[in-house]
Amino acid sequence: MKNIIFLIVGLIFSNLFMTFAWYAHLKNLNNKPWIIAAIVSWGIAFFEYLIQVPANRAGYSVFSLSQLKIIQEVITLTIFVPFAILYMKTKMSLNYLWAGMCLMGAVYFMFKK
Repeated sequence: MKNIIFLIVGLIFSNLFMTFAWYAHLKNLNNKPWIIAAIVSWGIAFFEYLIQVPANRAGYSVFSLSQLKIIQEVITLTIFVPFAILYMKTKMSLNYLWAGMCLMGAVYFMFKK
């Protein structure tokens, strides 16, 4: 159980860093050269990897590789939707709901015995 909690908490925090590394430059650095945005993004992604790698190692002792990937995708969407709406100021859309439902289907099939 300890590894599962470590995995989930680790992936939540690593996805926060990952989401900012991948997308925040579109809002904050869009008037800078792309190389500046890339360097800043790499700097943020460094911290994401420091959290993600140990979390996935702990999770791999409990889950299969495919199950780890699906867990990560669910957490990514859970982090991305509030980021997109609250930070990037995109409009709320039912497409987020449909995407989430599709992921739940993927979770079902990946964890089905």
